[in-house]
Amino acid sequence: MEPDRELGWNDALDASWRAIGSPGSPGRVSRIDRGWSTVMRHAADDAPIRIRNLFVDVAVGDWVVPSPDTERVDHIVDRTSAFTRRASHDGDRFEADVLAANIDVVFLVHALGAPPNQRRLERELVLAYDSGAEPVVVLTKVDLVADPEPTRRELADVALGAPVLVASGLESLGIDPIRAYASGNRTLAFLGASGVGKSTLVNALLAREAMDTGEVREGDQRGRHTTVAAQLLRLPGEGWLIDTPGVRAVSLWLSGDGIERAFADVFDLMDHCRFRDCKHDREPGCAVRAAIDAGDLAPERLASLERLVAEEHALEEEQERFEKRADRRGHRRR
Repeated sequence: MEPDRELGWNDALDASWRAIGSPGSPGRVSRIDRGWSTVMRHAADDAPIRIRNLFVDVAVGDWVVPSPDTERVDHIVDRTSAFTRRASHDGDRFEADVLAANIDVVFLVHALGAPPNQRRLERELVLAYDSGAEPVVVLTKVDLVADPEPTRRELADVALGAPVLVASGLESLGIDPIRAYASGNRTLAFLGASGVGKSTLVNALLAREAMDTGEVREGDQRGRHTTVAAQLLRLPGEGWLIDTPGVRAVSLWLSGDGIERAFADVFDLMDHCRFRDCKHDREPGCAVRAAIDAGDLAPERLASLERLVAEEHALEEEQERFEKRADRRGHRRR
């Protein structure tokens, strides 16, 4: 049976599936619970199957080929995109946490009514660009402010061309422009901290109460997690939505060009420095410092970039140490 394009299947996935050479037909993971995947085989599947995730790291949104007896996942079709952060870890663990797979657009949700968190958005944008999906920023809870435009402009300066939308799930404001991104059976993912109004926004997009919503503290507009597990949900008309639990820590994973894309303005300035090895401190002819002195670049943005680059280098070094330890263990077992 051919995979269902209405479920989000596309030509890139089709090529990867055929390269596997597996006779099985893929289904899409809609939910994961304690080592079990709920897998939909077609868009109108009202009886999805549950199969075990044995020795495979499956994420919501993945396309998987079940074993012939539908007891376990045999193959994961190569992902076209994946929003990935570093998993919480201890000891020797060095693992990725894939929050959503095979997504076309990732919505980074921030709430109005609290000071805009530019540094968090920068991190989210790095992960979004590295995911392979298109990032869009959404500002919720418009009812909490008299005018959302100053905050929208402030975050647009950080988003560097990525759309910054204003929406309200309670008032159904700005819902149609968000839903339009799902045309062509595309998949949208929503990520944000707890209490930013993500579940309320998702309910408005679905036109039903699919997600629980929780109260927030009046002082800082922070709330409890109301989404406890990521899940794939069908949007009215066409398209799919992956809602994820509130993300407290936005930890980098091994980066591609995410940092360069999220900080394209700073890297463009660096290209105009007099010296190629400029440290952007007080060297003569430093275009970055000149932009800061002229008020065209916030010093906090340069500091944020430097922290993220240092974090990325530390991750790469840790990965190298982890791989060496794994090699030594392998030699000892022989």
